[in-house]
Amino acid sequence: MNYPSGKKNILVTGGAGFIGSHLCDALAQDNHVICFDNFITGSEKNIDHLLKNPNFEFIKHDITLPFKLEDFPELKKFKAGLQAVQEIYHLACPTSPKEYNRFPIETLMANSHGTFNVLELAKRINASFLFMSTAAIYGELEDANGVKEDNCGNVDPIGPRSCYNEGKRFAESLTNNFHTKEGVNTKIARIFNTFGPRMKLDDGRMIPDFIVNALMQKIVYVYGVETERGSYCYISDMVDGLIKLMATDISAPVNLGSDHSLLLSEVAKKVIKIIGSSSQVEFKEHLPYTAKQIMPDISLAKETIGWFPMVSLEDGLQKTIEYMKVNMGEYKAEL
Repeated sequence: MNYPSGKKNILVTGGAGFIGSHLCDALAQDNHVICFDNFITGSEKNIDHLLKNPNFEFIKHDITLPFKLEDFPELKKFKAGLQAVQEIYHLACPTSPKEYNRFPIETLMANSHGTFNVLELAKRINASFLFMSTAAIYGELEDANGVKEDNCGNVDPIGPRSCYNEGKRFAESLTNNFHTKEGVNTKIARIFNTFGPRMKLDDGRMIPDFIVNALMQKIVYVYGVETERGSYCYISDMVDGLIKLMATDISAPVNLGSDHSLLLSEVAKKVIKIIGSSSQVEFKEHLPYTAKQIMPDISLAKETIGWFPMVSLEDGLQKTIEYMKVNMGEYKAEL
């Protein structure tokens, strides 16, 4: 296909975040990538290496405010006016419990006004639209093993996680209705636990906490009981899944994550072993904003897009630990 700028133009909202920046890396190899972020939770550090790439352009903008691509003169080089963006990946939203509890209103606005504005753009320029949803839309389930996409979930609309869980559920509904009523080519990816380099060391997620405490020779705390399990997908696999899903005409939600579960204590011990730390593992009660992990059924992803995680937990942890070792100096300076 011939594109106005010579290459496909792709917009990534939330492109300076953990998953967003890795997605921009992959897409910018063969496409023109426009990255939107307002740095509420994203980091300029995540995209610094892309700023000199001629295939990449960063725009600091809050997508909860209406916008047109032609309003940004720096995008003229990509001919990114009307009809000149072919794909939109909508990731803009705080994602860790620590972040969305700090920014609950912003989280709700990103999923409501922000999603509406980006869907309106997709409708206006006839672009394919992928919404990055979350396993959190399933809420608290009695049986959290092998959860399929047809599970309607159990979410508390005013609980400590509600700004994120309900925000994502609303955004899924908005996305689906733009597909059925407005004819927008939409896709919904329900993302399960993902880890890798560029995760914030202090955002309260389990694997960064394990790594930081093990590197500092502190107690590695596991929040939950000894039988509690989780699953983890490495970032390169997740990016591959998002790109493969965008290339389809599947409008129904699709689970993306690892279906291989491990005891949380096993994950903690793997981290300690790789680091060579003297840390010990101890168990604590769940924090108020945390929840029991859900294990996905990824049969739909396997059957429709030929996707399943390829990177082993050990290999992924090794790469993540190497990154966090390098960045521990900044973390300690903030303590």
